[in-house]
Amino acid sequence: MKQVVILGAGTAGTMMANHLNHELDHEEWRIKIIDEREEHYYQPGYLFLPFDIYEPEDIVKPIEKFIPKNVDLVLSTIDLIQPEKNQVKLLDGEIIPYDILIIATGARIAPEEVEGMKGEEWQRSVFDFYSFEGALALRNKLREWEGGKLVVHITEMPIKCPVAPLEFAFLADSYFNHKKMRDKVSITYVTPLSGAFTKPKATAALNHLMDDKHITIESDFAIAEVDNENKKIIDYGGKEIPFDLLVTVPTNKGDDLIQRSGMGDELNYVPTHKATLQSQAYANVFVLGDASNLPASKAGSVAHFEAEILTENVKRFINGQPLKEEFDGHANCFVETGNGKALLIDFNYTHEPVEGEFPFPGIGPLRLLKESRMNHMGKLAFKWIYWNMLLKGTHIPFVSAKMKEAGKHFE
Repeated sequence: MKQVVILGAGTAGTMMANHLNHELDHEEWRIKIIDEREEHYYQPGYLFLPFDIYEPEDIVKPIEKFIPKNVDLVLSTIDLIQPEKNQVKLLDGEIIPYDILIIATGARIAPEEVEGMKGEEWQRSVFDFYSFEGALALRNKLREWEGGKLVVHITEMPIKCPVAPLEFAFLADSYFNHKKMRDKVSITYVTPLSGAFTKPKATAALNHLMDDKHITIESDFAIAEVDNENKKIIDYGGKEIPFDLLVTVPTNKGDDLIQRSGMGDELNYVPTHKATLQSQAYANVFVLGDASNLPASKAGSVAHFEAEILTENVKRFINGQPLKEEFDGHANCFVETGNGKALLIDFNYTHEPVEGEFPFPGIGPLRLLKESRMNHMGKLAFKWIYWNMLLKGTHIPFVSAKMKEAGKHFE
């Protein structure tokens, strides 16, 4: 019997396990998924946890609940991928052979990459919210914090969910307003980019919101170190930004497994064909989600669209057919702007976010690049969709893996 092995039971890996379980002949193919964790984390919930919008139990559920019965779940640490031998070696020495390998090992934060970031002030006055532990510690800090200089900071790109730091700044503004202490808090948004976002039209809209909410932007800031003693961040040009509370997005890197296996770039992301999701180095290896080096957003919606396209390409690979070059970098993201409103952006490799209607042209009901309560409700509803449809490989009606141009107001 032939075997598909999936590395990682996070969002991307779990979706692929469910998709392939529906599509492959179980008399010919065995599917195995490997992860060292026993719990699945709803990562979009990390944004809401610090502000007491979600509780921990909204975010964490057992991994096995979402893995189909026909799929073998192996709870173990992976030591090495050995692509020349078509096998994976576990830390306990067990060898798992594969005919097809799917890498969905995700990305992690690496605060150790910046001098002083993970120093004596880590989870005291310096926090992340890109991990469950970090978001929970930050929640506890915000409950008791009495105000001062809040700095929301991005170390470098790419990062998981590029809009999340902006959302954090907007939600912080709303949070402190509701606590009637906004006048005691200054919020500064520090980014290595030249503006609030990576796309010009979205940047213009988001910069306007920053101005409205009295959030200061410090752009083109390439951090060199965190000075814990004097509570300031310093860039390579010598610019200094003081903080009382630093909420940082550290360097994001692929899993260390990728480095150990000699399969990654300088940030441990796997070089991947941008349209087929096939490894650039090995024909029977495919990559999706945050593990790839694709120039697409590292967001859950991207993994969702990739999974649908990759499922078709795995079937084509099995049947000896040419792979479809169909992944266009499609991403759509709700951007929480605070006070019960959100933006929605929809874009791909070649089209930046613009105004329009989604998912139905001329109808909506969601509006692109415009604040609305409907968009906020869509963001909150996504949690139910994630647990009950997305992970289980259920197709979401009216949302196409390839971006549709209809309904978008392109110039």
